[in-house]
Amino acid sequence: MHTPDDVYALYYWDGLPGRGEYVRLVLEAVGAPYVDVTRLPKEEGGGHAPMFALLRGEGPGLRPLAPPVLVHDGRAIAQTANICAYLAARHGLVPDDPGAQAEALQLALTISDLVTETHDTHHPIAKALYYEDQKVEARRYAERFVAERLPKFLRYFEAVAAANRDGGVHLLGDALTYVDLSMFQTLEGLAYAFPRALARIEGELPRLMALRGHVAALPRIAAYRASPRCRSFNEHGIFRRYPELDGEPAPAS
Repeated sequence: MHTPDDVYALYYWDGLPGRGEYVRLVLEAVGAPYVDVTRLPKEEGGGHAPMFALLRGEGPGLRPLAPPVLVHDGRAIAQTANICAYLAARHGLVPDDPGAQAEALQLALTISDLVTETHDTHHPIAKALYYEDQKVEARRYAERFVAERLPKFLRYFEAVAAANRDGGVHLLGDALTYVDLSMFQTLEGLAYAFPRALARIEGELPRLMALRGHVAALPRIAAYRASPRCRSFNEHGIFRRYPELDGEPAPAS
C-alpha cells in the first residue's frame, strides 16, 4: 500500500492489540499520522493480504519475518522494540545521546523478553497449537511465571525507576520516552491477564504504578484509549485472561 512520505503505514493483525499496540502508542503519543493497514477496507488497499505480501518479501526494503511492520521512507521496519526506537528517534521520545539511546533499547528489549514470557504462559509448547491443546503444560509454566519470573522482571523495572534521577515517574531521564509507553502497555496487559498475580506484588511497585497512571493521563494517550481505534484485550493476543493460570488470590489484609 502506498502512503504519502509523511504518513506511516503500520501492518499488524486486525482485532488484536498485541505487539502492534506498542507501536500505536508511540505514534499516538507524538500525534504522528499513520494508517493501520489491515483495518482498512479491502477496496482501500486494506485487509491482511497486503501484510502477507510484505512477509513474502513483496514490498519495500528488507523482508520482515513477522508483524508488526512499519513501512516508511522506502523501508519495511520490523521488531517491536526496533520500530519504537526508530519512531522515538524521529519524534523526540528518546534522548539524542547515543549512550542514552542504547540504554533505552536495553530496557525496551528487556520488556520484550517479559512480553514473550507472558505469551508463553498460554503457549508453552507451540505457537501453532491452541491453548486447549497445551493446558496442562500451560498451567505448569504459568505457576513458575507467576511465582518467579513476573516478580523478577517487575522488581527489576521498579529498581530502574527508583535509580532514575527524576524520582520514578519515568524509567529513563526526566521526560517521556518510548520505554515508558512500552512499560505502560505491559502493565496494562498484565493487569488484564494476571490481576491476582499483579495484585500480590503491586505494593512493591510504587514507581511503576505511578508511571502507569502518568502515561494513562497523558491527553493524547487518554483520547486514543477512549476512541474506537483502541482495541480491548482479548483471548486471541499476547495478554489473555485464563483465571486458572493466575495463581491463588492474594490473602485478605
